[in-house]
Amino acid sequence: MAGAASTTGPGATADRKIVAFCCRECAYAAADASANARTPLPPTVRLVLMPCTGRVSPLHLLSALAEGADGVMVAGCLLGQCHYREGNFHAVDRVAFVQRLLRSVGVEPERCRMFTMSAGEPPKFVAAVREMDRVIGGLPPLPRSEDGGGRKAASAGGASSLAAGEPLVAARGAA
Repeated sequence: MAGAASTTGPGATADRKIVAFCCRECAYAAADASANARTPLPPTVRLVLMPCTGRVSPLHLLSALAEGADGVMVAGCLLGQCHYREGNFHAVDRVAFVQRLLRSVGVEPERCRMFTMSAGEPPKFVAAVREMDRVIGGLPPLPRSEDGGGRKAASAGGASSLAAGEPLVAARGAA
């Protein structure tokens, strides 16, 4: 079981998936800077570009979990420094709501987490992603229905491409 938490070797987390909803202004900018510095991220993580974490709804988080992700994270601006004034405060509330929902149905609430950082903190972004990967790697796999809920084959995009092992397309919406 020692290799169970490893993301690179054979083990339980090799097929785990984490969806990271990242705000354009800070978290995604930090992710981009870390990529430019060639800092490796765990292969379990798929980034989704959002205009603001305030645009992430509980449905986004729950849908990602329902369609194949083992964990979801929301990464945005530092509290009080949102480029859209208070979007990250809304995201904090929505993540807490999803955690309560998960707990109420017997699913570990730590499968959904919120992280904050500035665009100038690529190491903080990398640390958040690695922390999320470590936490999810330590949890048992999410129970799945035999047919995957029937949505994987029926859905044309979004989180269903996650099940196929392809990166998610950046989500876009009006701010």
